Amino acid sequence: MSRMFTLRSGTLHAEITEWSAALRVLRHGERDLVPSWPVDGPIPYYSGTLLAPWPNRIADASYTFEGRAHRLTANEEDRGNALHGLVAGVDWEAVEWLAVEDEHGSVRLAHTITPSSGYPFTVALQVLYSLTSEGLTTTVTAENLGDGPAPYGCGPHPWLLAGERVEDYELHLPATKVLLVDDRLLPRSLEDVSGTPYDFTTARTVGGTAVDHAFTGLLADADGLVRVRVNGPDGGVEIRWDASVLPWVQVCTGTVLDFQGLAVEPMTCPPDAFNSGTDLIVLQPGDKVETSWTISPI
Repeated sequence: MSRMFTLRSGTLHAEITEWSAALRVLRHGERDLVPSWPVDGPIPYYSGTLLAPWPNRIADASYTFEGRAHRLTANEEDRGNALHGLVAGVDWEAVEWLAVEDEHGSVRLAHTITPSSGYPFTVALQVLYSLTSEGLTTTVTAENLGDGPAPYGCGPHPWLLAGERVEDYELHLPATKVLLVDDRLLPRSLEDVSGTPYDFTTARTVGGTAVDHAFTGLLADADGLVRVRVNGPDGGVEIRWDASVLPWVQVCTGTVLDFQGLAVEPMTCPPDAFNSGTDLIVLQPGDKVETSWTISPI
């Protein structure tokens, strides 16, 4: 069984597992900020996992990079796509753990993506979970250990909880552009949110709006951070990040999945970036890139 690490800071409590380097529990007092799941799994709908070396989907599980075609496993079988990268569902190794009782705590986990037929690159990943009174901050670092360039993207997959029914949530999503998709949830066109059902630039109730879309044109606050907030009968949750590093966010209401919460997934790139090249990170040998986000109660 994979090891579990407990972090505490005041009224905040988090549990991180080596399996998928996943956030299993985040709790404020008696209130869950994300859905928890059994210690021995399974992990429902990627809840709390990390998505790398790509977030979201790659169309037809295939792409061309540097003139060479690559074929991945189509793990989203009903749509024929490669979904959510290669590191959800694998064991990571905890390499550092600090726990200061009732003050703060952190755990660092590592995993190296080794060459495969669909992704013939070597990328070393580390993730640092750090819990303070300000919330849980997750920092992912990727380093290209190979001798050639490697395509890369990442993001998290938290489901934020503010009550039993996502229809009752009030959502503030400061994003001015929405990526409309086809029936396989692949990009079709980038549009202004104004005049669409996906305009949450002013906080409003989700209601019957079904959302499973990527957004960009993020509006940061004066400190450079974009903040997505959900409020509901049980309270509020915020996730914040640097919009210049993570310029996209996928939001999913999850109603058709019969799963509790609202998925808010900051991303370095949009769906199918391995094919479109949009905001795709190309790691040269020895290059490192760092991404970070924080989840807090409000």
